[in-house]
Amino acid sequence: MELIELSKKSKEIIKPFGQTDVLLYYGIVAEKLKKYLAGKEIAAKIWLGKKGFMPYLIKRGSKLEPLYIEELKEITPEFLEARHKGNLNDAKGKINKTQAKIWDYFLPRHLSDLFYATNNEKAKKPIERIFFDIDRGNVKAENAQKAAAELIDVIKADDKFWDLVKGELFVMWTGNSFHVYVFLDKEIPISFYDEYIAYSKNEPLASFTGRWAKKISEELKIKVVGGHEKQKGMVNIDPSQTPSGKLCRSLFSLHMKDENTIDGVALPLSLDMTKGKSLINELGKYSPERVINELNELSQRLPKKFKR
Repeated sequence: MELIELSKKSKEIIKPFGQTDVLLYYGIVAEKLKKYLAGKEIAAKIWLGKKGFMPYLIKRGSKLEPLYIEELKEITPEFLEARHKGNLNDAKGKINKTQAKIWDYFLPRHLSDLFYATNNEKAKKPIERIFFDIDRGNVKAENAQKAAAELIDVIKADDKFWDLVKGELFVMWTGNSFHVYVFLDKEIPISFYDEYIAYSKNEPLASFTGRWAKKISEELKIKVVGGHEKQKGMVNIDPSQTPSGKLCRSLFSLHMKDENTIDGVALPLSLDMTKGKSLINELGKYSPERVINELNELSQRLPKKFKR
């Protein structure tokens, strides 16, 4: 039985055998992510829900043997059934080494987000994608949408930026807010990020990030600031997860409200979609099942270099 057949037989795709297991869903979307995540160490954010403990656990390639998207082809109905019937020790001898590694990353009976090392693990490596998190904090999602749409327009119009790099703009819905990317035509040294993109609170206008945030704030008449430091009532444009050794959310990742609740799914968007009046409402209608049903159509929005 193929994964897609199993998904059709399951009442909920994240409960293929009646209990929570996100691997059926991730095993299916992985096929569309092979180019997007090629060579990137992936990570799992496992929701624990234990009182008095951290609410989640991160499994990643800097701490464990790295796991790559192409290895998720080892997710099979038989493997998922083995996870349902027992623990990892019980399954040894019935599953292969890669399946055991996947099991260790994505614990059964727990919801998990899918992340990846933006520009790979280990510090100071070259970068081939620049990533801006539109962090909305306690601000309504519609304001984050406006900030994302304006950021796209501001970047597109900034000739000084494009004189320094060549690449393609891309935007995605995280399940809660937006990420704006510049996928570069070739790798560039991390020094470019340090000099031109990294935000400094002491010198906010010294970077493209700070200048773009200021322009967006003036244009939209909403409070938009650069950097990672959250301020009440403001939208942050945060590039700090760009350098190697940092993580960002993958396309098609589940987004969790808590250990029991999926409240969104990360989706690719066209640049023009960020200006849609009912976009937030429409994005909120996506379930894991709908993503699988529309996966081919959604994948057409991937950047050109990552389309299969």
